Amino acid sequence: MNEYNYIKNQDEEIYDTLVGEEEREKKGIELIPSENYVSMATREAMGSVFTNKYSEGYPGRRYYGGQEFTDAMERIAIDRAKQLFKAEYANVQPLGGAAANVAMYFALMEPGDTVLGMDLSHGGHLTHGHPTTAINKVFNFVRYKMKDVDTGEIDYDHLREMAIEHKPKIILAGFSAYSRELDYTKFKEIADEVGAYTVADMAHITGLIASGVLKNPFDYGFDVMTMTTHKSLRGPRGGMIVVRESAEIAKKINKAVFPGMQGGPHMHQIAAKAVAFKEALDPSFKAYAQQIVKNAKAMEVVFKAENVRLMCGGTDNHLLLADVHSSLNITGQEAEDVLEEVGITLNKNMIADEPRTAMDPSGIRFGTPAMTTRGMKEEQATRLAEIMIEIMRNKDDADKKAELQKEVQEMCEAFPVPEKFV
Repeated sequence: MNEYNYIKNQDEEIYDTLVGEEEREKKGIELIPSENYVSMATREAMGSVFTNKYSEGYPGRRYYGGQEFTDAMERIAIDRAKQLFKAEYANVQPLGGAAANVAMYFALMEPGDTVLGMDLSHGGHLTHGHPTTAINKVFNFVRYKMKDVDTGEIDYDHLREMAIEHKPKIILAGFSAYSRELDYTKFKEIADEVGAYTVADMAHITGLIASGVLKNPFDYGFDVMTMTTHKSLRGPRGGMIVVRESAEIAKKINKAVFPGMQGGPHMHQIAAKAVAFKEALDPSFKAYAQQIVKNAKAMEVVFKAENVRLMCGGTDNHLLLADVHSSLNITGQEAEDVLEEVGITLNKNMIADEPRTAMDPSGIRFGTPAMTTRGMKEEQATRLAEIMIEIMRNKDDADKKAELQKEVQEMCEAFPVPEKFV
């Protein structure tokens, strides 16, 4: 791994935090579903000479000189993104998933227009119009929910009724804490009925779509996908917008990203995206994505066998959302804390129609992209799920925590964080 020699000699305080984080990641098991490990090649690109370069504009149309290599690199990233997602157009400049969503809204709507998206409490994302966000002051957001929180079935009839009533400009499919596959055909049919754009926010399952393990919304006629490039895609932290086939939409997206929402793109970040895209195009990536889902299903089996309530009744993707308060008499915050004590990192999370507060909710959200990157398979996923439940049931037992912490550390030693993927 990187020894950070220059930082070590120049800035000891920051060096200590870098080494500390590297050790934490090596010695603990990461189950936050929005996190993953990147290859050393991706990390090299993030720390590369491209961090020096200002490149406002797009390849061939920059506002500064000296763009020979930035243009070549960004074109490579765009071409690889298009190939991954069966898209005619791609914008690789958004700095993150939230930035991608906001640019998409401004590209396709005027202030006051309506978006119909998933309610945060039922698995949606803050950028889908939560009242606390700034974007909620610009556009009108209405929200659909699940019909049955124990199966995950979306209430498509109510979604259609809301679309007819509110006439949204965008119908948004996507989530951050929802574990089932969406019926893209129904979304498309409803959108066509009311004349709305179809947009899929696939931030969490980007890698599962790129690999063909989960459905690609473009195969069902969707117009646009927004996404992050980390999480299941296993790239650097960043965002991206891809357009299925419309040159008109792509032109609006490009204008909304630059100069609409941001200035000079982070070229080192785009270089790292390009490296990760090449890794995702390798045949081995599909096997990795398949294993992500297998591992999540293995954890589901354990939680069900132990009568822990799972929102949506289980998972079709990389994540699970468990109601541990009603099942194990522990809050989401308590569970997050006690699991971190033994080296397992996940996040507290609200469940559908949450009776508690967002900072101390009933649920925990966990997923398998990072543990799968380490090479763990169903056997390890099963044991991890057993350890999680045992810890939560014995949260005040110091001896039990010490015993299981040792087992987690041994598992980490047996499955080290890899430096390369292909």
